[in-house]
Amino acid sequence: MARAFPDIEKALEAGERELLALGLEKEIVEKFVSGEALELAHKLEDRLIKNNFWVILRDDPDYPSLLREISYAPFVLFGAGRKEVLNQPAVAIVGTRRPSPYGRSMAERLAEDLAGLGLVIVSGLARGIDSLAHEAALRSGLTVAVLGSGLEKIYPPENRGLFKRIIAAGAVISEYPPDDPPLAHHFPWRNRLISGLSLATIVVEASAQSGSLITARLALDQNREVMAVPGRAGSELSQGTNGLIKAGARLIESWQDVVVELPSPVRDAILLKEKAERNGSIAAVQDEEEKLVMSCLSTEEIRTLDEIVFRSGKSAAEILGILLRLELKGLVLSFPGPAYQRRV
Repeated sequence: MARAFPDIEKALEAGERELLALGLEKEIVEKFVSGEALELAHKLEDRLIKNNFWVILRDDPDYPSLLREISYAPFVLFGAGRKEVLNQPAVAIVGTRRPSPYGRSMAERLAEDLAGLGLVIVSGLARGIDSLAHEAALRSGLTVAVLGSGLEKIYPPENRGLFKRIIAAGAVISEYPPDDPPLAHHFPWRNRLISGLSLATIVVEASAQSGSLITARLALDQNREVMAVPGRAGSELSQGTNGLIKAGARLIESWQDVVVELPSPVRDAILLKEKAERNGSIAAVQDEEEKLVMSCLSTEEIRTLDEIVFRSGKSAAEILGILLRLELKGLVLSFPGPAYQRRV
């Protein structure tokens, strides 16, 4: 219909016979001819204005350029927040709705690190890995949520607060009108938008039947990178991710593993920025105690407090104080245990 009537006013003026000739259902044609379609459009416009939502059509300059490349790119996107974020380099992080402590830690670490490097984190606002990725990304950068419902029907309901925080710093989009409910068949279909907006899709914990694997398959169909975090052998939550790795997906353990696989202009810009920040961070380590503790840590592995105490020769109380200073400077990551890892 858009091809036949590039101008919406001409479509509204068209007669019944002309519209039926386009193959439209009789019910839809009747709404156009009776004026009901125009009335509904005005009501939708009022709702969008009231909620400060926006609309992007596929031919608009603001429409995400990566999304135009995919099959069945939506003709219209409804959104809230900062629409310019949709055209910034992005990676998707998806996974199970019931992650293990390991899955939670990996999703949060990857999302926070990658967002801090300037990449937008895309996910689906679902429970579990999706929500964790959004939350972690907001701590250091930007995130985009893609809904399987309208913008007024946030699902799950407990994520309404997260929705508000995302639109304050990123964007939330949907191809469904604002009052559309979260129907089951919407979610597999919206996954093509999660992968379509992203240069790469990272799967963190997924069972063999996980919906996250649908996103991974769609990413492959869209000629995008597919990556997976390895899991413990025999664990149900590792079946999907380990299966992806066996099938050729990139094994991911850190942000570096992700960035090296991105297109060269994006990869090079990130690595140059990270190198400059690393040099500045290293310069920020001033006293000898901090230098000593940094020398006891590794960027490759997580070390327990006991290991750091043994290597440094200092007391646990002294080490904890120094580690806190280093963590506040952004030089060290902390994990349950307690355990620690160097960022740089």
